[in-house]
Amino acid sequence: MKNFILIGAAGYIAPRHMKAIKETGNTLIAAYDPYDGVGIMDSYFPKAHFFTEFERFDRHIEKLKRGGTKIDFVSICSPNYLHDSHIRYGLRIGADVICEKPLVLNPWNVDALIELESEYPNKVHTVLQLRHHQAIVDLKNKVDQGPVDKKYDIELTYITSRGNWYYTSWKGDESKSGGIATNIGVHFFDMLQWIFGPMESFTVTKKTKDTNVGTLCFQRANVNWYLSINAENLPQVAREKGLPTFRTLRIEGEEIEFSKGFTDLHTVSYQKILDGDGYGLVDSKNAIEIVSQIRNKKI
Repeated sequence: MKNFILIGAAGYIAPRHMKAIKETGNTLIAAYDPYDGVGIMDSYFPKAHFFTEFERFDRHIEKLKRGGTKIDFVSICSPNYLHDSHIRYGLRIGADVICEKPLVLNPWNVDALIELESEYPNKVHTVLQLRHHQAIVDLKNKVDQGPVDKKYDIELTYITSRGNWYYTSWKGDESKSGGIATNIGVHFFDMLQWIFGPMESFTVTKKTKDTNVGTLCFQRANVNWYLSINAENLPQVAREKGLPTFRTLRIEGEEIEFSKGFTDLHTVSYQKILDGDGYGLVDSKNAIEIVSQIRNKKI
């Protein structure tokens, strides 16, 4: 059984990490978040210590280490712009790190972490759960076994409704979240480059605070993509069903269904990491390069 600590316990994604820690047979011994609304911990690790001040959290971890308790993993669910700092903290206390995506906001941050990681025996892992989705794995196998010179035509649409709170929170600040393409699109772009090869070119045709639209040309695919957090952009079929989210991936006109199980893959990601078969810094870089270029594109 491995000992975990968690940074960002009040975050939206944190319960999936707590669930994954529990379902893989491990334990959470301490957690930190400046916001104290973390009652969800009772569902998974009610005995874990919790801190709202990083200094006290750090002191507690140091005390545990000096008392002979090994910290095996640090799980990071903090705001995107803090990932880099918290990854460094995890390495410095002698733990492996599991960081929610986006791993960092810029490709040069990845380069710096690769250099730092080389100085420690521990590793940095990231959650790229779509690479474990069976429909996506099947698609990759199909493409890998298909004609090497074929270029696929793809349409990606992801609309996930967010309220006014979004723009007040750190997520609405591009310098902290990376913007729409980074915050809600990075896992799709990672999946596309994983299957269809490196990006060759791109365009951005619309970029507002709630919607990004553009094209991506990969080695083996041309992609039209549409990302939005504005509920007004939901198609009629979603509105009629009262659905706050619409997600579709069409390849050569054929829809690839991957909505089912989309939120249940963190445990699989954790198990792969624990088995030594997870994804690390180098694996994350291409997608971060894509979203960084989209963010900095002037239109």
